[in-house]
Amino acid sequence: MEEAKKTMLSGIKPSGDLTLGSYLGAIKNWAARAEEYDCYYFMADLHAITVRQNPADLRRRTLEQLAQYIACGLDPEKNTLFIQSHVHQHAELGWVLNCYAMFGELSRMTQFKDKSAKNADNINGGLFTYPCLMAADILLYQPDYVPVGDDQRQHVELCHAIARRFNGVYGDVFKLPEPYIPKVGARIMSLSDPTSKMSKSEEENGGTVLLMDPPETIARLFKRAVTDSETFVHYDPAQKPGVSNLMTIYSAVTGKSYDEIEAEFAGQGYGVFKPAVGEAVIETLRPIREEASRLMKDKAYLEGVYRAGAEKAGHIAEKTLRKVYKKVGFVAR
Repeated sequence: MEEAKKTMLSGIKPSGDLTLGSYLGAIKNWAARAEEYDCYYFMADLHAITVRQNPADLRRRTLEQLAQYIACGLDPEKNTLFIQSHVHQHAELGWVLNCYAMFGELSRMTQFKDKSAKNADNINGGLFTYPCLMAADILLYQPDYVPVGDDQRQHVELCHAIARRFNGVYGDVFKLPEPYIPKVGARIMSLSDPTSKMSKSEEENGGTVLLMDPPETIARLFKRAVTDSETFVHYDPAQKPGVSNLMTIYSAVTGKSYDEIEAEFAGQGYGVFKPAVGEAVIETLRPIREEASRLMKDKAYLEGVYRAGAEKAGHIAEKTLRKVYKKVGFVAR
């Protein structure tokens, strides 16, 4: 008998455009997971509204993110792709778990402190309790693994604490998922500040390449990339962080080793190297950008994907929610 696949789940907020860093660092590796795991990926639009969003932009970005995921190789036939707000069980279980999370636990979350500092005029209740919604996102699907970056590890630990507390009162309701530390993708740094990670917030500084950037924008960003006063291409992150970052990017998109890259550009200087990296990135992102643009024009197809995804996700989520509602004493619907 074939062994059932283990379940894995991840959600990303549609609060900005996907970057070259997020593609090379994570998404590129996700497509391969579908063979080994039963994967659920959702657009975390409920989480996005802890910070004020322009409604039209949020709608557009949610669909763009879905299109970009598919274009990056997340086949909807092999992965369950859905929009978080379409599966009402997330919000419902989130409320129940609010009642099993302690005020002290939530107030210790570093992301709450960071986001409160950045949004001092909008420190709302959702910003404080969103780790409970994140715990609901995870626990609804009884997953074996949840992929986490270092910035989310604290939230997964809180999810464990809430689940253990609930199980302690009502028996084994929730499976405790293990954090899944992904195979290390390339760690891509900002082109304008190679000591900090490439991120959506670096976009204004010319440090970030977006998946949907046109070729001329990508070429310009790489020509302006920060390097150093020397001229030779050599991998040394401590002494030559800018050049080393460009080599990491070139290696990730071409498959060449650092030694091969040094040999390829020996005696040629940065004036040749930087445009060559830009060109390699342009050719890597071209099929993704073209396919995502094509999918964005096919609204009926995207609607079919997110409807089917929500239906499958909702079916799984309802089983867990029904069990929780029965345990806490709610009258069956």
